[in-house]
Amino acid sequence: MMIYTVTLNPSVDYIVEVEEFTLGGLNRMKRDMKLPGGKGINVSRVLKQLGVENTATGFLGGFTGEYIEQWLRQEMIASDFVHIADDTRINIKLKAGEETEINGAGPEISQPETASLLHKLDALKQGDVVILSGSTPPSLGGDFYSRLIAVCKQKGAEFVIDTTGQALKDALPMGPLLVKPNHHELAELFGAQISTRAEIITYGRKLLDAGARHVLVSMAGEGALFISEQGVYHAGAPAGQVKNSVGAGDSMIAGFVGTLSLTGDVLEAFRAGVASGSATAFSDDLADRQKIEQLRPLVVISQL
Repeated sequence: MMIYTVTLNPSVDYIVEVEEFTLGGLNRMKRDMKLPGGKGINVSRVLKQLGVENTATGFLGGFTGEYIEQWLRQEMIASDFVHIADDTRINIKLKAGEETEINGAGPEISQPETASLLHKLDALKQGDVVILSGSTPPSLGGDFYSRLIAVCKQKGAEFVIDTTGQALKDALPMGPLLVKPNHHELAELFGAQISTRAEIITYGRKLLDAGARHVLVSMAGEGALFISEQGVYHAGAPAGQVKNSVGAGDSMIAGFVGTLSLTGDVLEAFRAGVASGSATAFSDDLADRQKIEQLRPLVVISQL
């Protein structure tokens, strides 16, 4: 079996730190970093750290797209992107005490480019897993994930979806292997106020009823809940200094899906998911294998 990650709207994340930011004045950087961004790309990078082979696909274009491909090659991650005419976007994360984000809208993607990606998914086989993550460039239309899921179903492949709003609602009846909203996204999905763990479980179960096979709900410092047919489980978040919230959810998906593919054990997958998410939260970039293995035994799971 092969795991594929699909990133429709990747980015180069340009992280800039300044002592103090003066609007309208000249600001000098204290330090900067350029990292490949995009939720599926994050999942691919953490899967690789876990020793799980995978292929990253989606749309890349221009010098920014080349930068991402080069980075994946360096980390020895297989990639099979559709090369588009427009440039992959740049997202700016400005850190001056607090963090300000300026995100690019994303490239225009043409009909032939769109058809190329659907054609790539024709290679899917029974038992493969496709992880669909993040936002869709506006030019693809709101139903593009549904079109990708239809190809997965036709080929007998499993799919995981990590997005929000209508695209997630539309995917649920198709039976995703995993969905992973945080507690805010869960509340938003049902237009509800969620303030207690019991309410999270109630709404998490609604995702199961709607068609999801496994539900992970991340609750920041409160750890995470895992809801499936076999029961409801809680894992506490290991203690550590949070440096980075970007990519923690993607790392959690990588830990869960990667470990499930290696072991077939959903609770071990849950443990690895929480360890991987925490390891990224405690790092400047994404989690590395050493950090994940260090945290794995510290994740205590209890059945509720």
